[in-house]
Amino acid sequence: MNDTRISFTLKDREIILIGTAHVSRESINEVDKAIREENPGLVCVELDAERFASISRKENWEKLDIIKIFKEGKGFLLMANLTLASFQRRMGLELGVKPGEEMKTAVETAAELGIPYSLCDREVHLTLRRAWARCGFLSKCKLLATLASSAFSTEKLSETEIENLKNRSELDGMMAELADYLPKVKETLIDERDRYLAAKIWAAAANVRESPPKIVAVVGAGHIQGIKANMEKIANKEAGEDVSELDSIPPGSALGKAAGWIFPGIIVALIVLGFFRAGAGVVPSMVLRWILWNGSLAALGTLIALGHPLSILVSFLGAPIATINPFIGVGLFSGIAEATMRRPQVADAQSISEDIGSLKGIYRNRITKALLVFFLSSIGGAIGNFISIPALAGLLVK
Repeated sequence: MNDTRISFTLKDREIILIGTAHVSRESINEVDKAIREENPGLVCVELDAERFASISRKENWEKLDIIKIFKEGKGFLLMANLTLASFQRRMGLELGVKPGEEMKTAVETAAELGIPYSLCDREVHLTLRRAWARCGFLSKCKLLATLASSAFSTEKLSETEIENLKNRSELDGMMAELADYLPKVKETLIDERDRYLAAKIWAAAANVRESPPKIVAVVGAGHIQGIKANMEKIANKEAGEDVSELDSIPPGSALGKAAGWIFPGIIVALIVLGFFRAGAGVVPSMVLRWILWNGSLAALGTLIALGHPLSILVSFLGAPIATINPFIGVGLFSGIAEATMRRPQVADAQSISEDIGSLKGIYRNRITKALLVFFLSSIGGAIGNFISIPALAGLLVK
């Protein structure tokens, strides 16, 4: 049995939560039917303004400035957005349903009936940045691996399997698995948003004119139990729930801030140690070995991405500079070089939604290729740093 609809009353407020799967045809029909039958005073949807705009009209990728994205340090954020969009779109195409169509239907049905609606979710870029900021190094590696596997996965889900995602026992199992594998990500993507959505729905309900107020909230099925539990906590308070801290990026820990200096510190220390132990003659060999490992693997990453020859050269030269200055990454250099030498065209922007669905499309599209150059050169440079340390240490024991 699918637990897709629960109703409860708190402080004279009747709350009806409709749990959906984001690429489910059945969810679209259920949302439309529920709003028409209940005729509430307010409809709340699990969307923020940016995502609502993107599903309400064709995504305006023509305005995307990929060089600006790299300069602002948002390369990984854009990659995560595109990967998630690719995964949902691939499932939706197989079922003939656009991702988020049930949320769009909720807004359209409310507008048709003259019912006010409220967008109650946190901005997606804040959610992703908070998830990334709260992850440790190992969790970041797991998250990147998960995103990469999702991007290139060929797994297909049937319509029955999609509908089963709304089943309570199925959801509990998935949440438990996510909590075990990436606990901080689960807290940010699920637990925090349960609290955030509950607070925003509760606050929006205060503006409903009818008495007693009736609210229909359309949310992902994985959130309905958490939202209900958080609303019960809010109802027991004198004032509403303040979730303003969930709209900001948590400051990094002292260890996290210092981590960026670890590799340059170790490399410089090894070279200085080499100078005192073996004399000035060993220093050029150590520096050359470090540059070759670090630069060559960054360049190799760009080559695997089929980057422009100049992008490969920039990766090689930029990786050692990026290592010494932890505030920049080699991906900044290589990504900008690729986007400059192979400047994205309008056609790339117009086809990005289709191209992100296949490896061939990712390599063909100049926007996604620049992102691939950014990503693989960064990974290559990081691996080069790991390898160069024992390579440098090896010169000290000769």
